[in-house]
Amino acid sequence: MKTVDSFNFSGKKALIRVDFNVPLNDKYEITDDTRLKAVIPTVNKILKDGGSAILMSHLGRPKGGYEEKYSLKHLLAYLNKTFNITVKFATDCIGADAEKLAADLKAGEILLLENLRFYKEEEKGDEVFAQKLSKLGNVYVNDAFGTAHRAHASTAIIAKFFNDRVCGYVMQAELDNANKILEKADKPFTAIMGGAKISDKILIIERLLDKVDNLIIGGGMSYTFAKALGGNIGTSLLEADKVELAKTLIEKAKSKGVNLILPIDTVVADKFDNNAATQIAPNRNIPDGWMGLDIGPESQRSFSEVIDKSKTLLWNGPMGVFEMPSFEKGTVAVAKAVVNATKKGGFSLIGGGDSAAAINNLGFGDDVSYVSTGGGALLEYMEGKVLPGVAALQ
Repeated sequence: MKTVDSFNFSGKKALIRVDFNVPLNDKYEITDDTRLKAVIPTVNKILKDGGSAILMSHLGRPKGGYEEKYSLKHLLAYLNKTFNITVKFATDCIGADAEKLAADLKAGEILLLENLRFYKEEEKGDEVFAQKLSKLGNVYVNDAFGTAHRAHASTAIIAKFFNDRVCGYVMQAELDNANKILEKADKPFTAIMGGAKISDKILIIERLLDKVDNLIIGGGMSYTFAKALGGNIGTSLLEADKVELAKTLIEKAKSKGVNLILPIDTVVADKFDNNAATQIAPNRNIPDGWMGLDIGPESQRSFSEVIDKSKTLLWNGPMGVFEMPSFEKGTVAVAKAVVNATKKGGFSLIGGGDSAAAINNLGFGDDVSYVSTGGGALLEYMEGKVLPGVAALQ
């Protein structure tokens, strides 16, 4: 795979697939710029070499056709300030206007294309659409790891129209860090899995059971494990059809000598509401009519003790409904424990999505080893699946 460092972009027009799928508030202001900051080094290297950069991305999930709230023009002020130049903007990602702007682009200049997903052809992986996009540049760079698990026109299909296909710094760092966890993890290796559903994490959990020393389970999925162990979970989240699977995973962990750590206690509420009445209950004895929405103080302590002794940490998924302040303490406690273990020389990979949001919102982004920009893509890569966006660069 060609990397940005191994390629000279002098005189080249680099068509770069970036991941600018960032959250905007109702005033179209960026509320989390993690993904925007991540791509700066790749663009700077191209410009420094004497090349120009044409940026293409999706934003949100438009229904087909232009939607004001999903226009990438809302990112222009941020990009102008970041790169200290006036970034040009194409009101369409294909067609005569985009082609003219790209053709006129000089070395050191940047062009941003309008949202790729205003065309249904993008997600369908349409070859004709991919070929139209490919006309805009003479070297293809993919730096959008977060979409690498999708065989979309701009992430995979487009590569076939280029002789020069280059892996951006974000993509390279994501793969390097995932491989470090999978192949070269220092022991003890602890994986922390949270989130709502076991079904989303089955494959990664099964693969990790061959690699980790400790597997911590929190979040909504922990109640299915509690049920599998014969517990009463009240009205907590339950995947009834996954109870047998949870039993199997518990047995697998035992047979492989993996220390499976489940919550001891839980913060329960009488309704799904930040202002609900709450109490602490044993994780396997939740009163009828109450639901678990966060791990309790004993669980926070036991999880933190294991994390503290770890040399390698992988964290994917929150410990509770952390978007509600009343149920964020478990996620905060785990984040602090991961930061402390990292400060003591451990290696920590935060697996995108909600975990990345939690770490960044708490201001700990620089205190862990690596925060992944791609939740789903990272999980699929670690499950051993081939990512179309990565395969297209090889």
